[in-house]
Amino acid sequence: MNEEILVVDDESAIADLVEVYLKGEGYTVHKCSTAAQALDCVEHQKVDLAILDVMLPDQSGFSLCRKIRETHLFPILMLTAKVEDMDKITGLALGADDYITKPFNPLELVARVKTQLRRYIRYNRGSGAAPSQEYDIRGLQISKTSHKCFLFGEELNLTPLEFSILWVLCSRQGKVVSSEELFEAAWGEKYLDSNNTVMSHIARLREKMHENSRRPKFIKTVWGVGYTIE
Repeated sequence: MNEEILVVDDESAIADLVEVYLKGEGYTVHKCSTAAQALDCVEHQKVDLAILDVMLPDQSGFSLCRKIRETHLFPILMLTAKVEDMDKITGLALGADDYITKPFNPLELVARVKTQLRRYIRYNRGSGAAPSQEYDIRGLQISKTSHKCFLFGEELNLTPLEFSILWVLCSRQGKVVSSEELFEAAWGEKYLDSNNTVMSHIARLREKMHENSRRPKFIKTVWGVGYTIE
């Protein structure tokens, strides 16, 4: 592994913590505390992925993201203390690939970095592959070949039906899957309007994934439409 990661954060304690975990995974880390330093680094160093704090002393991380996107395609992950949907939408609209809110679990951050790098290498540097038999979404790993699922390295004990539901959502990442679509894809039966089975199984999945039902990180409810994994 020789990927090089740019970490931009003016809080040295956070930057140092991120550096320790990334170096532990074999990555080379470039640390900057301002947007100006980051832009200089991007122009003179090899960068495979950037982690940008939203709040920087000279300009916002959003502005920095936009400038980097003018000339570079590598993945960008935003660090933000804010959780409002508009902040997430702003970052993604400006070219960010993912975001994580502070305080964060360093292991989750590393998992997201790995996911973005794999996706970048697969789709921007090379080969046209067959439909994927496995997905890694911010540390949620699911394999159709082994029929196993892991969350941050811990295997989830899923029933075949729970696995099918999660597989359908992961395979359609970023898209909203209606309850009807989800039921017919996972159960292989006709959906009934009065059927609450999908809702109860989603609740059970969230419980096994240690998800907060009101603020889930993975399986999100789009009220009146269905479910999605972003």
